[in-house]
Amino acid sequence: MIRRRGGNQVIPRPTQWREGEAPSWLSSSNPQLRDHAHVLKALSSHVVERNEDSVEMSQEWVITARVSAVLVTIVDTPEGPSVILTRRTDHLRNHPGQISFPGGRVEESESVHEAAIREAHEEIGLQPERVHIIGELDPLTTFVSNSLIIPVVARVDGIPDFVLEEAEVARVFMTPLHDLAREDTYRNEWWARPQGDINIHFFELDDETVWGATGRILRQLIDVVTA
Repeated sequence: MIRRRGGNQVIPRPTQWREGEAPSWLSSSNPQLRDHAHVLKALSSHVVERNEDSVEMSQEWVITARVSAVLVTIVDTPEGPSVILTRRTDHLRNHPGQISFPGGRVEESESVHEAAIREAHEEIGLQPERVHIIGELDPLTTFVSNSLIIPVVARVDGIPDFVLEEAEVARVFMTPLHDLAREDTYRNEWWARPQGDINIHFFELDDETVWGATGRILRQLIDVVTA
């Protein structure tokens, strides 16, 4: 199978790694991912799991992690339900040049939902009145940026116009969910780490490669919708 080209993101793959198993939804069809009403219903019905005793959440450093929120937006486009993604500028300290959802640190005076909406407005000009919160996905942690990330899921009215915060965002684009689930697009790997093997998810598009925390969130999103 010929894979899509992907982007020029730097992937720090360790010496020891192995291919992961393909999920059941990996195909060129996926009618669930093309149905806007089904996508919204599945996401609104998702029960968030916050297991403090899990291997990830029980790591010692998580106690000091700063809470961040990202906005996972569902847009009803002519190509089908799509998510809004950004490419971070190359000079940022954390995760430079990587594909991410709009988001950032949660301030003391705001809720996780308020932070996600605020960050999306600041980074890509997404108007808050067009954003309607659906719920959340399961939280995840990133050691590099010392973050506990809460993915906040929302639908957006209409097709938004974007205004980029050029100091942080190099590009913004929308990708259909069914396009992410193609056999030539998604793959996963197990990377060997001293603390145990970790599963890394990749979505290789025609011009970008999504991985890291964003890849994990997208994998969870598709799992929930296709369950």
